[in-house]
Amino acid sequence: MAKPNKKLPERSVDVICAKCKAMLFKYKKGGKGSLVKCFKERIVIDHTDTPCECPSCGNVFARETLVRGTPAYKIIGGKTAMK
Repeated sequence: MAKPNKKLPERSVDVICAKCKAMLFKYKKGGKGSLVKCFKERIVIDHTDTPCECPSCGNVFARETLVRGTPAYKIIGGKTAMK
C-alpha cells in the first residue's frame, strides 16, 4: 500500500474527548468519513500530556500503531468527537 500524502490536507478539525469535551488536538483531516486513525505528522497542535490519554479525565481514546509504516493513533470507537 502507498504511504500517506506528504502534502497536508486543507481541512483542519478539532478532536475533543467524548466524555468531558476537553480539546485533545487540532488535526489536518483528509476525506469525508469519520475519524478512524490520526497520523502523528498531521497533528498541528497537541493538547495531551500523555499520548492517547485525555488531559482532563484520563480517558484512553486511542492506541499508538504503525499505519503503512507511518506512526499513527488508532482511535477507539466512541471515545472522541470532531468539532
